[in-house]
Amino acid sequence: MIVTVLGSGSSGNATLVQAADVCILVDAGFSGRDIERRLLAAEVAPESIAGIVITHEHIDHTRGMGVMARRFRIPLYLTDATRQVCAGFLDGSEEVRRYGSTEPFRIGPLEVQPFLTAHDAVDPVAVVVRDVERGHKLGIATDMGRPTSAVRHALRDSHLLVLEANHDDELLWKSSYPWSVKQRIASSHGHLSNRAAAELVRELFAPDLAGVVLAHLSERCNDPGLANDTIGETLEGMGYGGLLSVARQDRPLEPINVAQLLERTAPQQLSLL
Repeated sequence: MIVTVLGSGSSGNATLVQAADVCILVDAGFSGRDIERRLLAAEVAPESIAGIVITHEHIDHTRGMGVMARRFRIPLYLTDATRQVCAGFLDGSEEVRRYGSTEPFRIGPLEVQPFLTAHDAVDPVAVVVRDVERGHKLGIATDMGRPTSAVRHALRDSHLLVLEANHDDELLWKSSYPWSVKQRIASSHGHLSNRAAAELVRELFAPDLAGVVLAHLSERCNDPGLANDTIGETLEGMGYGGLLSVARQDRPLEPINVAQLLERTAPQQLSLL
């Protein structure tokens, strides 16, 4: 499995997942043209995408889905409720495949397991993506105000986590956002802070966790170095020797080969346990 975070932040989110010769996108929150540019930068032809999995209706996750689906004839995977709310992005010519918010489905060798999250959307989910042939497990969990028991259970034993670290608590309350927006972000249906992300990583730590990518950082209320230090300090205290990276809004991260990541980190981490 190869994972490329094409971009993540308050203005757009999209993650490319590859296994064998199958590629899928989890979310399409940039313009169609921008997604195409980012895919080509990752040396992936847009027409090779086998499906776009949408986690919820917010614009930073859906902006380019209709254009990509129509231009490259890519199936869209949405829950019923999300499809209804996103009707304005679609003209009816797209191939829409509905999925249940707790029901796994297959796209080639990739099994997608959605699970409900606590967020202010109509039917918000996060997803686990498994390479069925290799056994690799990717957890993608952003846009949640708190980690529920369902979230913890679903993400357990992931080899790679793409996890929200949206804001620093102090920076949020000092920001220029209106009070109502600050309350929404900090609420149990808003977004995870750096501190909350660190606590969740502590709970999810296991010998097979080889990589953590911090995602959906707020441009106003967070800083990549601050997020990296907060979560990194927790991981270091647990003897973690794997990858820790921060996703960018403006450009893709380098592709992450999960098999190679496991080979590099497993011996080191096992020796520390």
